[in-house]
Amino acid sequence: MTSLMVSMMAFVANVKDRFESEKGATATEYSLLVGLIALVLVGGVGIFGGALNTWFDNLGGIVAGWTTPAAPAGP
Repeated sequence: MTSLMVSMMAFVANVKDRFESEKGATATEYSLLVGLIALVLVGGVGIFGGALNTWFDNLGGIVAGWTTPAAPAGP
C-alpha cells in the first residue's frame, strides 16, 4: 500500500471513532441535567420567595402594632 492509502485509512478510522464516541453524549446529558436543576431552583425560589415576602409583611404589621412602655422617671 502506498503511504497516501495508509494515511487515508487512518483518517477514515479516526473520523469513524469520533462519531461512535459517547463523550459528547455524556456532556450533553450533564448540561441538560444542570439546566433542569437550575430551572427547578428558579421556580422554587420564586414560589418560596413570595411566601417568605408575605410572612415578613405580616410580621412587620404585627411588630408595628407593638408599643413600648414609658421610660421610668429618673431619680
